Amino acid sequence: MIEIIDLAYLRVGAANLDEAAQFATETIGLQEVRREDDRVYVRGDDRDHDICYVQGGVEEHVVGFEVSDEASMESAFDDLSATGVEVGWGSEKENADRRVGKFFKFFDPTGNKFEIVLRPQKSPRRYFPTRDAGISEFSHVGLKTTDAPRDEKFWTTHFNIRPNDWIGDAGLLSFDSVHHRIALFPADKPGIQHINFQVDSIDDVMRSYYYLSDKQVHIVFGPGRHVTSGAMFLYYEGPDDMIYEYSHGVKIIDDPNYRPRQFPFTPDAFCAWGAKPDIPEFRD
Repeated sequence: MIEIIDLAYLRVGAANLDEAAQFATETIGLQEVRREDDRVYVRGDDRDHDICYVQGGVEEHVVGFEVSDEASMESAFDDLSATGVEVGWGSEKENADRRVGKFFKFFDPTGNKFEIVLRPQKSPRRYFPTRDAGISEFSHVGLKTTDAPRDEKFWTTHFNIRPNDWIGDAGLLSFDSVHHRIALFPADKPGIQHINFQVDSIDDVMRSYYYLSDKQVHIVFGPGRHVTSGAMFLYYEGPDDMIYEYSHGVKIIDDPNYRPRQFPFTPDAFCAWGAKPDIPEFRD
């Protein structure tokens, strides 16, 4: 069993790096860390970076997960390889680009790209945003899946990942006490479906709702409250059709007897307040 201990970073393809960086800093409220060649790094917490925008499209989408030590990494590489999953080590140049000790890469059955990393760097300086959106951390990622039960089985078989709830076939999965760190949404192609940042309060969610509305940013869902995780949320669209989410109050599961719940794939199962999603993967 491969023990993931944290989300490390995302790599997201951007058609226009300047536009992506401007949206990330001025609209989302992230801090630009640096620019290197065809890459822009931004963060909203103590990581070196949460997102690296890379020149390109969905083919550049990558999710990085952290393991605890070198033995865990070597074991993870061997275990996946033994099951027929194609794995490959990152180069020294790629290690430096990601600010990690080392990493290896693989694909899930849908074709989403992942990297298992060792010792991702933390920032020596506190996160200081261009816009005070109240962001406290990069918390979870939504992924597109062409077969949700198949991909869920992949994660729960090889990794310390479990489902905490389902909405239809969409699994809300976690490797720690947070209700979900990965959400699998049925789609017809691979890719990152949405990127979540936790904020400090419901006031931050609502302040951003009015701020984004004034800037004519496309609000695609919310404000609302998730039935599953209990989190209050706001989803909005950025460049390259990427969906971002602010949320607050996600459920922490510390009950060893907690049992995953099955919900129907309906708007009511996504929002307890009655908000209707304008997101393809959230609709039947």
